[in-house]
Amino acid sequence: MTNAKRNALRLLLVDDSEADVLLTRLAFEELDVPHELQVAQDGVEALNLLRSGTQALPDLILLDLNMPRMGGLEVLLELKANPAWRNVPVIVLTTSAAASDVWESYQRYANAYIRKPASLPDFVESLRRLHLFWQTVALFAPDEPDLGRR
Repeated sequence: MTNAKRNALRLLLVDDSEADVLLTRLAFEELDVPHELQVAQDGVEALNLLRSGTQALPDLILLDLNMPRMGGLEVLLELKANPAWRNVPVIVLTTSAAASDVWESYQRYANAYIRKPASLPDFVESLRRLHLFWQTVALFAPDEPDLGRR
């Protein structure tokens, strides 16, 4: 993969709301951030997509909590239990501000919990900050560690 292509942030958005999917697409387009966005309508579809192995693992998973068939908390358990997926950062991106949802998400090893802002400008700003952190500050876990180097 070329550096230019690799610099594109690979995202898996797991959300059943067409409006929220559209809002996320619009926000990333407005940010003019190189990205590849895959969408799964619920947890079952997301896990099936990851199991298929047809595409590279995402750099980040943006995960809604309240979805049909399999909700976000169940997805978190599956993701973090699978050695192939557990190093992929999972950002819970949901409308819920309930303390119990925040607590449960972190108990299941979510890497961050973000409440979805209601307005497009606020949503864009949240995703801008998310992108800034994950692309310029955080280091992603390598596919296989080279334990001889630091």
